[in-house]
Amino acid sequence: MFDRVWLNANLATMQGKGLGILENGAIAAQDGRIAWVGPRAALPGGGIETTDCGGAWILPGLIDCHTHLVFGGDRADEFERRLAGEDYQAILKAGGGILSTVRATRAASEDALLAAALPRADALIAEGVTTVEVKSGYGLEREAELRQLRAARRLAEERPVAVQATLLAAHAVPPEFAGRRADYARLVAEEMVPAAIGLADAVDLFHDPLAFDTADARLVIAAAQRAGLPVKLHGDQHGDMGSAALGAECGALSVDHLEHANAAGLAAMGRAGTVAVLLPGATLFLRETRIPDIAAMRTAGLRMAVSTDVNPGSSPTLSLLLMLNLACTLYRLTVTEALRGVTVEAAAALGLADRGRLAPGLRCDLALYRIARPAELCYWMGRNPCIGRVLEGR
Repeated sequence: MFDRVWLNANLATMQGKGLGILENGAIAAQDGRIAWVGPRAALPGGGIETTDCGGAWILPGLIDCHTHLVFGGDRADEFERRLAGEDYQAILKAGGGILSTVRATRAASEDALLAAALPRADALIAEGVTTVEVKSGYGLEREAELRQLRAARRLAEERPVAVQATLLAAHAVPPEFAGRRADYARLVAEEMVPAAIGLADAVDLFHDPLAFDTADARLVIAAAQRAGLPVKLHGDQHGDMGSAALGAECGALSVDHLEHANAAGLAAMGRAGTVAVLLPGATLFLRETRIPDIAAMRTAGLRMAVSTDVNPGSSPTLSLLLMLNLACTLYRLTVTEALRGVTVEAAAALGLADRGRLAPGLRCDLALYRIARPAELCYWMGRNPCIGRVLEGR
């Protein structure tokens, strides 16, 4: 007798290289793990609690593997000013841009940061997200960065969602280090990374013409490796910095953005098993015309994840389902690539082998949808057909 059983459902298991479709299937859970999955007719026994899904589709719980959910304030005023014709450089000179978010985040208490992040998390949860990665990166000083990480951790205490916290202290150069980028990178490596041990699950950095160069990146990467923390990179977003090759070289879990990555770097990522995380929300919001080289990624056999990049400056979205549509319409991913991108490939981008598929032994994290076929999740814009979630069998 299993703890729980879900019957009369169509399953997209993500097993193999496709969607792993199994119609009229069943899933059984025991102690928070999937104990059995297969055709309903072959189910061995029943469950203490049984749910008739009424023909709904069950996917692995969705995974949003790149977010900045915890931050102070917003930048809606700058958005309005830019639409009215104000030059972005003028906004920056007036103290706008990322540093306005830094000021608001530094001024916010941990409780205030958590309170602001909770409704953002609720929006993702409502669409079927069961695991979310949350980055710091708007404190840009030790205590503010740690405060962001603590608030991220507390999201999992306040809501039924698994949280992966990532230190992104090397996100931008803070104003007090203006003109001293290398000094700040050294501070991140020598003080902030060690201080984040126990709070952070990984270390990220922005390797980009607008942020940190390769020498800076290597300092932070080496510090993460000494701390035993996996590495992720924001890379090749505004120019080809060789981020893809650097990520492959250091064994990064993922390199995210990649709009300007070259084919050789993407091929290196494919050989290294480093995941490409695609962020179409930023492409849309920034009205970028350069998109990642999906053809080169396919040729390289790259694993491609899809995420929201929730942040106040370049991707103020709270819908992973919308990102599925944008990944298909802007980047021309197939339905299979997109749906795998928010399940099994997103799990790989976080180094989580225990979720993202429907298979015995994995966490029983499920998302249930009232749809006729999985393609509807990529097709509709603004529709949320999620009718329920299961987190660790509950």
